[in-house]
Amino acid sequence: MIPLNRIHLNGLRAVETVARLGSLRAAAEELGVTIGAVSQQVSRTEAALGQHLFHRSAGGMELTAKGAEIAPLLRGGFAQLATAVARADPARDNVLTISVPPILASRWLIWQLPDFQAAHPEVKVRLDADSALVDPSSSDVDLCIRVGRGGYADLRSEHLFPQRAVPVCAPALAARIHSPADLAHVPIIREPRPMFGWEVWLAPLGLNPDILGDGPEFSDASLCLDSAISGGGVFLAFEVVANHALARGTLVALPPGMVMTGLSYWLVTAKDRSPSPAEQHFRRWLKARLAASGFVP
Repeated sequence: MIPLNRIHLNGLRAVETVARLGSLRAAAEELGVTIGAVSQQVSRTEAALGQHLFHRSAGGMELTAKGAEIAPLLRGGFAQLATAVARADPARDNVLTISVPPILASRWLIWQLPDFQAAHPEVKVRLDADSALVDPSSSDVDLCIRVGRGGYADLRSEHLFPQRAVPVCAPALAARIHSPADLAHVPIIREPRPMFGWEVWLAPLGLNPDILGDGPEFSDASLCLDSAISGGGVFLAFEVVANHALARGTLVALPPGMVMTGLSYWLVTAKDRSPSPAEQHFRRWLKARLAASGFVP
């Protein structure tokens, strides 16, 4: 095996950037050097490795089989280095980056954060509200809030509380629903890829989802919730995201009430990272806030 100290880090960085962007010009722009400098770095690295990593053509730089094999490893390695440098920056000590599903961020957490900021004005909170599952081990994300069954491999996970679901609708529509069987006669709001189906609520009542009527469909659960608030129909929502609207009375929970979905909320962090003071503050605050909202393990 070729010792790493015989290969210049700048050369490996040039290879990774060209592989990712597909051209010397694009790599030169990102790295802030000339096209000739990138080309020389790539050529020297190939010579040191004794391997051609790219096919040069008028259309750009195409990876060879060996280049395609090592490019993902280089990409991961430089991502780890970038994370390490970011974590060493003292300016990050009071910056807390939290990855949260978009609907949870907009429907619950965003309404609670002023309380945390009032208690800890020195902490700057950054919310990464993306449906993509970020890996806190290889990113600048400090904490992730996830919904699932746990078992997050190679990560530290802490159970927060079980997920419950309940049908919700506007008060005027709720006045027309006297029993679960009445759901056959009102619009049912649906999303195309729900986390759980109506059977989790109907089956314990001895009812089948086939009784449900038609209704509007929206691609996003947040839109479904807004439609329910506006009177568009009944939506089977998970408790925490309907919490604010239920508390304000813009939504009503239909009897007999909440059911367990079999999923839970988890706080997920990297195993190899010591929690910062900001992270510790947020963890304690989050648990207290959840308990105050009635969400307990």
